[in-house]
Amino acid sequence: MYYRRKILLSLLQLFDDELNKISLQKLLFLLSRQQVEKSFHFVPYKFGCYSFQANADLGTLIKYGLVSESDKNWKKTDTKDYFLELKSKDQIAIRYIKNQFGMLSKDELIRLTYKNYPFYAINSTISSSVLNADELKRVEKQKPSKSEIVLFTIGYEGVSLEEYLNKLIVNDIRVLCDVRKNSLSMKYGFSKSQLQNACEGVGIEYYHMPEVGIDSNKRQELHTQADYDKLFIFYKSTVLKNEIQKQKDILTLLKTKSRIALTCFELNINQCHRKHLADSIAKLDGFNYGVKHI
Repeated sequence: MYYRRKILLSLLQLFDDELNKISLQKLLFLLSRQQVEKSFHFVPYKFGCYSFQANADLGTLIKYGLVSESDKNWKKTDTKDYFLELKSKDQIAIRYIKNQFGMLSKDELIRLTYKNYPFYAINSTISSSVLNADELKRVEKQKPSKSEIVLFTIGYEGVSLEEYLNKLIVNDIRVLCDVRKNSLSMKYGFSKSQLQNACEGVGIEYYHMPEVGIDSNKRQELHTQADYDKLFIFYKSTVLKNEIQKQKDILTLLKTKSRIALTCFELNINQCHRKHLADSIAKLDGFNYGVKHI
């Protein structure tokens, strides 16, 4: 079992095996503030701090018969003591969360996290009913608001879905253009429907543009930078040459939305076709903007 799932089960266990769904997210978030090696990451969602991964893991634990779900609560149904299997530092952290926040209601936990971590309230649909005027101003100041028109590129290799989304949010990216030929991924959160739903949940539009991707069969034997360079010579002479209109569509989207990002898998920009796609778009008539790889 993944260690992070033992964290979830242990948290439920110390709270008498059952927690309100929103409370669990808030307590898990507060736990993450105590961890150097975080079990879960969070994004600013419609009810504040939220981990897509934690929610997905709980769904998996239902399939294993270890957790059950009602409309409002998660319940640990397995009798095994997972707390004993945790590292001592995580045991200490969970006990701290239990002692400090165990008596707080769902609404009190929402207010606590909104007040102390205002960034995570920027997309909340209930903040005005939770915070006072001064606290709402603090939340408003956390909202990214950038006027410069920029074409970004971003890879998701090596980061969680939540870390990835937060990069988009803090850079005030309004549209994500998925430029993979095949939008399926073995990595949680990055298949098309998952990524689209996550983006829309934090106020970012999503478009899949497979026309400017590279066929997976062309990517099988890439071992050195020279292999990548050879592939990109082919890419520029075929796909980019034949898909001028799609590149113009991206430029139009950039002019309309101001801050958009091209995304693919690779962390290393020199090993991803999105670099060459961005360079090609930057050479189109009417492109007078910045290009930034994040």
